[in-house]
Amino acid sequence: MIDKLNIYENYYSWWKNVDKTILIFVISFFLAGLFFSLASTSLIASDRLNTNSYYFFVKHLAFILLGLSIMFVFSLIKENFLIKISIIFFVLSFILLLLVPFIGAEVKGSKRWLDFPFLPRFQPIELIKPFYVVILAFLLNYQKYNLYFKYLLTLLLIVPIVLLLMSQPDIGQSVLIVFTWLSLIFVSGINLIIFFGLFGFFISILLYLILFVERFTYIKIRISSFFDSSSNNYSQAEKASEAIIDGGFFGKGIGEGTLNSKIPEAHTDFIVSVISEEFGIIIIFLIMLAFIFFAYNIFKKIRDTNDNVFKLILTGLISLLLMQAFVHVGVNLKVLPTTGMTLPFISYGGSSIISISIVSGIILNLTKRRVY
Repeated sequence: MIDKLNIYENYYSWWKNVDKTILIFVISFFLAGLFFSLASTSLIASDRLNTNSYYFFVKHLAFILLGLSIMFVFSLIKENFLIKISIIFFVLSFILLLLVPFIGAEVKGSKRWLDFPFLPRFQPIELIKPFYVVILAFLLNYQKYNLYFKYLLTLLLIVPIVLLLMSQPDIGQSVLIVFTWLSLIFVSGINLIIFFGLFGFFISILLYLILFVERFTYIKIRISSFFDSSSNNYSQAEKASEAIIDGGFFGKGIGEGTLNSKIPEAHTDFIVSVISEEFGIIIIFLIMLAFIFFAYNIFKKIRDTNDNVFKLILTGLISLLLMQAFVHVGVNLKVLPTTGMTLPFISYGGSSIISISIVSGIILNLTKRRVY
């Protein structure tokens, strides 16, 4: 009886103090992803793989239910414990990332996945991202070191992650990791000359890899194809942008789209194009507008909080989400080269859903109303 009473009190306290607006945004995003999974991609993807008609929808639903449970747990735990548990989960996730070059499952020439018999196939980098942001924020706010030594520590943290991603190879996630780090050190008050020097340094390394390292020739081909619309190498992005044009303002209607049967990554990397073809560009506009208002509510919380660690964590997490959404939409609109980036909350994918759920849980945790 006492345990039940404690559970009720904890839940009541959580519900009373959680930011309802941010919570509604998160749940709405997940429900939208589930709806589009059923309406636009589930049946085609299942037919392609000769599985039950609702296999992908049921799997998507299961991941969302698991994700919401994880989100609730992370939104409930104490702030001090959040830092400690993030360190533990970061170390475990990094060990898994280390295993990828050795025992990872190779898909289309890239080793990005781990496929254990007792678990669904997953990407370790998706698990690392939320905890990586928390640890970066903690290091940048650690009082015992001077600011530039803290920058060095954070640089030492991201370098092995980026090197492991490059070995897969996964340029898209590498850029996302570096961008998040740059956004955090920028808001922490770094000298602008040093900041732009670091930015130029990473751009130089990226250009060198693309132009002179054979392993990254595929990126060079994608970029060349991006500027040459007649190239066959850019067929997926061409089909995606054509689908958006064909859908027009209000779309062809549910089930009337053809893109989901033309490209294999329709339910993940090109979900925006699939949605736009069937429901119209207006739906994409509304989704992007929702992301902007979601970010706006979080930035208001950042402005109002006095805790520097919370400010940095929230800045890093929202930068991560916005950058990923921007890249995904940019690829679908053919204003960016293909990178294989999912749309947060909306795209199908277990690793992505769990990662976004952890991010959402941490955001809800740090934006709660606090009674002292």
